[in-house]
Amino acid sequence: MAVTAAVVATAVRDRVGGWWRARREAARRDAGMSTAEYAVGTIAAAAFAAVLYKVVTSGTVSGALESMIGKALDASF
Repeated sequence: MAVTAAVVATAVRDRVGGWWRARREAARRDAGMSTAEYAVGTIAAAAFAAVLYKVVTSGTVSGALESMIGKALDASF
């Protein structure tokens, strides 16, 4: 018995459709974050902001930014 392209395409479509159905159902069950997840997310965001602030205000990055801005302002058009 030969397997046709239509049979293979149908099988693939059914499997992919089942996968998408399972993802949609999982998303419906978990409607949002709980209070604890919000707290952890807020702390993580604050920690990332602190690290980013330290990096941007460091001497190396600050000098590079000043140099880049200076070159952009002194560019001839």
